[in-house]
Amino acid sequence: MLKRFEAFAAILLAAGSANAASKLNVVATTEDLAAISREIGGDKIEVDSIAKGYQDPHFVEAKPSFLLKLQKADLLEVVGLQLEIGWLPPLQTQSRNPKVQVGAAGYLDLSQFCQILEVPTGQVTRAMGDVHPLGNPHYWLAPENGRRIAKALRDKFGAMQPADAAYFAQRYTDFDQRLTAAEKVWDAKMAPYRGRKVVTYHESWPSFCERFGLNVVGYVEPKPGIPPSPSHTLDLINQMKGAGVKLVLVEPYFDLRTPNSIAQGTGGEVVTLMPSVGGVKEITNYFQLFDYDINLLANAFARVK
Repeated sequence: MLKRFEAFAAILLAAGSANAASKLNVVATTEDLAAISREIGGDKIEVDSIAKGYQDPHFVEAKPSFLLKLQKADLLEVVGLQLEIGWLPPLQTQSRNPKVQVGAAGYLDLSQFCQILEVPTGQVTRAMGDVHPLGNPHYWLAPENGRRIAKALRDKFGAMQPADAAYFAQRYTDFDQRLTAAEKVWDAKMAPYRGRKVVTYHESWPSFCERFGLNVVGYVEPKPGIPPSPSHTLDLINQMKGAGVKLVLVEPYFDLRTPNSIAQGTGGEVVTLMPSVGGVKEITNYFQLFDYDINLLANAFARVK
């Protein structure tokens, strides 16, 4: 009896090991890509992210632990459009994992599947600040791009694990249906405020604002990546007063002193929006990211009239 039990246990262990081995090991550069990956991959993948949701994804400190993640990865998912250019390439090279190098089968740039805004038409120079020459990389903040990312992941996961293609397809269908239902709720909450003017700290929100009908009329930064100067701040305050703008939208990793002084000078309000999943502990998935930001915005608009 004992020998039969041991044999059965060995079979279960082998099956468990085979099942674990069959899972795709996915590394995403951001929590947003990781969150959508979980929606589509379910229990058929293991997924981790490098940048955390409360960090500025442009500036991530490379750590040895990131190399370990990349060394084991079957698939590396990137936002692209040079968002990760300051920190990812050395990690890829030093990981010595041929799967995740640019152009390899295990490298996936999700920007190629999405609608990209603010693509420069002329020459880009350093005098323009930290302008992204391929377009604005914060595209995941439009739900339709989230849908496009999910569809691309469905296809990629299915190609890498054909035996689970139907599973990934079903999870995409479920995600698509839930996202369609959620968009109706978000649209209803934002409908009274369509056309409202706002100022943002950085150019993180064009996809979000276009989708929900907000008009960005200025930035706390005089140019992308350039700290605010006193003269620019004064000009922005006067511009906001003239246009009746009351909200300053700020990402969680920027200093609030200048935004607070702008709000004080205009009788307005600073709203710290989360640009990524994981920005605060209650945002654990892609849907909660929009729930959180839209509720904040709707309540702020209601207060400032």
